[in-house]
Amino acid sequence: MVNLTTSIHWRDSIHHDGSARYVSNPYPAFGETITVKLRVAANAPVQAVYLRTEPDGEQYFAEMTAAERPRKGVGWWQGKLHITEPTVHYRFVIVTQAGEVWHYGAMGLTNYEPLDRADFQILADYHAPAWLFEAVFYQIFPDTFRNGDPSNDPKPEDFEYRGRRPHTIGWGEGLPHGMMYGQTYYGGDLQGITESLDYLVDLGVTALYLTPIFKAYSCHRYDVADYDTVDPSLGGESALLRLAEGLAARGMRYIFDMVPNHCGPKHYWFETATTHPDSLERDFFIFHHYPDDYMGWLGYKSLVKLNFTSQELRRRMYGMENAPFRRWLRPPYSVDGWRVDVGNMLGRAGRHQFNGEVLREMRQAIKETNPDAYFMGENFHDATSQLQGDQWDGVMNYRGFTKPLKDWLLGYNRGSFGLNKPIQSAAPTSTDAMRGAMQTQIGVIPYAIAMQQFNLIGSHDIPRLYSLLHHNENLLRLAVILQMTFPGVPCVYYGDEIGMRDRAGIEPSRDCMIWDEKRWNHDRLAFYRKLISLRRQNVTLQRGGFQILAAESDLFAYQREDEHSTVIVIAQRSQHPRPAGGMTVWHGGIADGTCFVEYFSGQSAVVENGQFMLPSLGQGGTIWIRKD
Repeated sequence: MVNLTTSIHWRDSIHHDGSARYVSNPYPAFGETITVKLRVAANAPVQAVYLRTEPDGEQYFAEMTAAERPRKGVGWWQGKLHITEPTVHYRFVIVTQAGEVWHYGAMGLTNYEPLDRADFQILADYHAPAWLFEAVFYQIFPDTFRNGDPSNDPKPEDFEYRGRRPHTIGWGEGLPHGMMYGQTYYGGDLQGITESLDYLVDLGVTALYLTPIFKAYSCHRYDVADYDTVDPSLGGESALLRLAEGLAARGMRYIFDMVPNHCGPKHYWFETATTHPDSLERDFFIFHHYPDDYMGWLGYKSLVKLNFTSQELRRRMYGMENAPFRRWLRPPYSVDGWRVDVGNMLGRAGRHQFNGEVLREMRQAIKETNPDAYFMGENFHDATSQLQGDQWDGVMNYRGFTKPLKDWLLGYNRGSFGLNKPIQSAAPTSTDAMRGAMQTQIGVIPYAIAMQQFNLIGSHDIPRLYSLLHHNENLLRLAVILQMTFPGVPCVYYGDEIGMRDRAGIEPSRDCMIWDEKRWNHDRLAFYRKLISLRRQNVTLQRGGFQILAAESDLFAYQREDEHSTVIVIAQRSQHPRPAGGMTVWHGGIADGTCFVEYFSGQSAVVENGQFMLPSLGQGGTIWIRKD
C-alpha cells in the first residue's frame, strides 16, 4: 500500500482556518481589531511571519510575533487584523532561516505569490443563522412520504392539465403502463408529515426541507401555479398551519422549496401574459414568437422561464411586503428559510445575466423579514462566486462534497442535457483528487459560509447512494460519517436511514417511504440515530476548524478541532483492511501521548512519535475523539 503521508515535511504543519481556534472573533464587527493565529511545528525553521492584507486595494504587511514558547511540538504566531472592509482578505508570508519565502493562504502553501482570490477571507458584520450550527436536516418529497388524509388525494375529476388527468395509485405501487410520472400521485400530504414528527424527533433531526408545496399540476410541483396557495392535495393552508404548530412544539425548524426561475403554464401570470399582450405580465416571460413560442427551463414547455429583466416581476416575487419570499416567513407559518430551485440559472437568459443582482435583492428581502432565515440554493456546479457573504448562506454542496466523495467511491461520471452518453471512468478517483476538490471549494469562500453549506449524499434529483454502491453497507456508512462530520449542515434524505433503495419503474430516489417496520434496516436506523446524536452534542463538529491530515491510496482522514477537543475522521474505501500501524498526525499539532477513542467501537489509539497508532481498519469510516 502506498502511504502518501510518509513524505510529510515541516511545511505541512503550517495551518490556519477561520474557526475560533485561529481567529479570536470569527464574526467581527466593522472597525473591530481581532487576533489571527498561525500554527507551525515547534522545530520549523521559521525566522519571521508577516500578515499580508490589501486595505482599499493597497498591499500592507504587518510583522507577526511568536505567540508563546513552543510546547508539545507546536508553535504559534499571532498578529492583529483590522476589519476595515466588508470582506477582509489576508494571507501569511513566511520567511525561513535559510532565506526562503513562502506564501500561505486558503489554498495552501506556495513558493510564489498566489492570486488574491486564494486568500483567507473574513466577513464584517455578518449575521449567521445561529440555529444552523446544531441543525440536522431531513429532506421530504411530500407526495411519497406519508398519506395522512386520503380525502385530499388527487382525482381525475379535479383538473385536466396538458391533456391528462391526475390519478392517485396505491402506496408503493409501480407506475401503471401508459401513465405519466408527473400526473400520477401517491397521495402523500402535510398531514402525513405532521403524523411523522415523533418519528423524526426520535431519529434526531431538527429541521425539515420540503420540496415544493405550492399549488401546481404535477406530483413534484415544480410547475407552480400559485406561490400564495398551498396545494389543496397536500391539505392546504390549514394542514400547513398544523404542521407549523407541531414543529414549533418540538423545537424543530423547516424550510420550503421556492421555484422563482420558472412556473407552470397554469400560473395566472402566464395565462394573463398569453391572453393580454399589453399586460405587465407579458414581460414576466421570454417569448420567441408570441404567444405560443416561449422559453422553458431547458426547453420544457411545462416549466416556463421567468424573466427577471422585469422590475415588476421582482417586486411581486420578493420586493413588496406580501411577496411570497417574505409572506411565508412571517407568522402564522413562520418558515425558517428557502431552498431555491436551480439557483445557478436564476436570472440568466442569454444576453441577460442578472443572477448575482437578483440573489442580492432576494437576500435583502429575506433578511429584512427574518434575519435568521436560511437562504440556500441548488447548484450542482461551482457556486463559489455566489458564496461570498452577499448572496447565498449556502448551497446544496454537490460540488464541494457530494461529487468528490462519489467520484472517490464510484468513479467519475458527468453528463449534461443534449449529451448522448455521460463522460465517465469506472476507476474511482485518487484520494489526492478528492482532497484537492474539497479543499479548493472550502478555500475560496469565507469559513463562515463554509460552515453553512448544505451537505448531502442523496436528494430527490439523484439516485440513492446505497443503490449506486450496489448495497455496500460499509461504504454507505463511510459516506454518512463524512457527511455528519464535514464542515457544513448535514441533511438526511428520507428513507436512507432505514435502508431504502431505488426501484425499477419508479422515478429515481422518489419511491414511497416504507412505514412497515418489518422492512426496515434497524441496524442502519440505530447507526443514524447514534451518529446524529454525536453531531448534535459535539460542538467541535458544529463549529470547529478543518484540516486534512492524510490522503493515502485508499484512506482519507481529516481533523475537526477547537480549543477543547479534537476529532479525527478516517474513511477507508478498500475491501482489503488497512494493516494496523501509524498514520502521521504530528503536522496537525497533535502531541505524542494523545489518546483517542473510536466513537462506535470504543477502541483506543495513542499518538507515538508523531504517528497515530491505528488498529487494522476495515472498509468503512471511523470517528476518533480525543480523550482528555
